[in-house]
Amino acid sequence: MSSFVIEGGHRLSGEITPQGAKNEALEVICAVLLTPEKVVIHNIPDILDVNNLIQLLRDMQVKVERLGVNTYSFQADEVNLDYLQTEDFLRRSTSLRGSVMIVGPLVARFGKALLPKPGGDKIGRRRLDTHFVGIQKLGASFSYDATRQVYEVQAQKLKGTYMLLDEASITGTANILMASVLAEGTTTIYNAACEPYLQQLSKMLNRMGAHITGVGSNLLTIEGVSALHGTEHTILPDMIEVGSFIGMAAMTASELLIKETAYNMLGIIPESFRRLGITVEQRGDDIYIPTHESYEIETFIDGSIMTIADAPWPGLTPDLLSVFLVVATQAVGSVLIHQKMFESRLFFVDKLIDMGAQIILCDPHRATVIGLGHRFNLRASNMVSPDIRAGIALLIAAMSAEGTSTIHNIDQIDRGYQNIDKRLNQIGARITRI
Repeated sequence: MSSFVIEGGHRLSGEITPQGAKNEALEVICAVLLTPEKVVIHNIPDILDVNNLIQLLRDMQVKVERLGVNTYSFQADEVNLDYLQTEDFLRRSTSLRGSVMIVGPLVARFGKALLPKPGGDKIGRRRLDTHFVGIQKLGASFSYDATRQVYEVQAQKLKGTYMLLDEASITGTANILMASVLAEGTTTIYNAACEPYLQQLSKMLNRMGAHITGVGSNLLTIEGVSALHGTEHTILPDMIEVGSFIGMAAMTASELLIKETAYNMLGIIPESFRRLGITVEQRGDDIYIPTHESYEIETFIDGSIMTIADAPWPGLTPDLLSVFLVVATQAVGSVLIHQKMFESRLFFVDKLIDMGAQIILCDPHRATVIGLGHRFNLRASNMVSPDIRAGIALLIAAMSAEGTSTIHNIDQIDRGYQNIDKRLNQIGARITRI
């Protein structure tokens, strides 16, 4: 198990460019299974989860070629469906939650799929009901082998239908969308997720010959087609990295320019940081963060404590709540962080409390942060990263703390952030990987 040793108290300076969006990459890479023709994807992040998915496709006999830095071509013209029955497939896909999104493309194109209970972050229950119910409505049948803990999915031919999703699940919507593009007739998905990742997937599928309307809304209409062709696609910058860099700059009192952010696709992320008192200046497609010797959390108009909560798009992404929480510890003022969507993502706050932060964990979903400002710096600590997003929050805390901290289990961080130690060291951080 690798670790980071972080020497805190160093200011960052210069420029940094976010990687391609992890969540979008997982979706669009699964979509290559929908066509036997070649698909070229640019700006693929070089991170563990994405690389594991690419290797899974290779093992399924998808032809994968690296064309350049972060650019790959995929051609699924000779997919080996027998591989799905192997223990190697079950082992690989169990450890990668994003593998659930191969079900929609496989059922749509080949009429069958296999899926073990997926793994991923230990951040509470993450139901698959939306995926399964939606694909069932299209005509697929599901059976569960309790002994092997495997779901088997089969369908003669998917047929379009109307469905109202019980939750606006991002991966659930993506899976159903990919299944429906090859279904007979018209599919209507109401309460669909509409995050930028889904918008990008929809645009890519349309370029492949799909007929999807309502892109960017929670009501998608899909006119099924008989086949899709190849295309070329470029993945957006990762909004989670953009938010993480904004938080790092504020916490370390650094002047930083974040390049090529796709600013217009960030939603309310910049404004949410401004509510914590952080100056976020748009410069074209870049974001400039000036040095903050202090920053003060706003209150509501009536003077009551500010609340920052996650919500489906266009609300604030839950993947950044950990960053907002840690940034608030060094602000002036108080804020309630309300993590609505996952019940275990706030359980890393005890590590921040050990570092000197004043946080009240109200329940599994809510934490009140009493910002001490830079009058009282966090103390260095020895920590273990519980998941990707908590891991980056702990890294931000360690970079701002006095002394040298150690974060263990950084494989979690590597799953979501490409060479984060090297990239941050280039702009002034002191992070050693051991």
